[in-house]
Amino acid sequence: MNAPAPPTRRERGPAKAVRRPGDLFFSGASVGSAVVILLILAGVAVFLAVEAMPALTASADEISGGRGFWRYVAPLVFGTVVASLIAMVLATPVAVGIALFVSHYAPRRLGKSIGFVIDLLAAVPSVVFGMWGMAVFAPRLVPLFEWLERYLGFIPIFADSSTTGRTLLTASIVLAVMILPIITSVSREVFLQTPRLHEEAALALGATQWEMIRTAVIPFGMPGVIGGTMLGLGRALGETMAVAIILAPGIFTWNFIGNGNSTIPAEIALNFPEAAGLRLSELIAAGLVLFVITLGVNLFARWIVDRRAEFSGAN
Repeated sequence: MNAPAPPTRRERGPAKAVRRPGDLFFSGASVGSAVVILLILAGVAVFLAVEAMPALTASADEISGGRGFWRYVAPLVFGTVVASLIAMVLATPVAVGIALFVSHYAPRRLGKSIGFVIDLLAAVPSVVFGMWGMAVFAPRLVPLFEWLERYLGFIPIFADSSTTGRTLLTASIVLAVMILPIITSVSREVFLQTPRLHEEAALALGATQWEMIRTAVIPFGMPGVIGGTMLGLGRALGETMAVAIILAPGIFTWNFIGNGNSTIPAEIALNFPEAAGLRLSELIAAGLVLFVITLGVNLFARWIVDRRAEFSGAN
């Protein structure tokens, strides 16, 4: 009798992958790192919540200002969010323009030089930016603020100009310079990853250089641009020393070119060393509010990037 034929590969089923020790170690290290990050984040949140509880539950007259914690922190939230948004609006178009120029217009050697200079800005300490903004940049903005007051003074945000230039708008411009390297670097790398076939196809259909960039490069890189912008926004939200040095101490005001306003990081940096008791809990509670804002911004950015990736071809 003939021996039965050996089972075919289909009959045997898919072969099981062999798990090597290196694969197991790398998988465990990756999972462990993710768990550690989550534990650290949860630990920070729990610490802030526990330490902030006395300020959140205290009576209104015991909080600084005598009007309760939320009335105390609301102006700080306003200053933090407004300064960061102004910085993002100012920095994003410039950063995207620089990234496009470096990646698609400039000669290779010139592009590398410009990219190197932009990256160097990220290495400058925030204290240096703050000192430059206070001593050099702020006085030169005083004529601009006077012009805004003269011609746009009927708008509350330009009602009364500062004589020193140490205003919320000045701090926002300095923040824009500080977050410019982050947005530029991320956008440049994303634009360089655009498939060459997409660019050549657009040019082959008769598109100009700008039309090719508008139809092929920018849609492909939009998720990366949004991600870089959110990274810059996170840096602006948490910036401490530059804002603390530039802003002159003052009360809350809707005026962007006058003295006053502050941010949560600056408030914490200026008052934390001498704080104790309930005052310390106030500052930690303000830090908890900033933590929630930053977390919300990053979750929102992740949602936008995921939605854009479905249509950009970046996935």
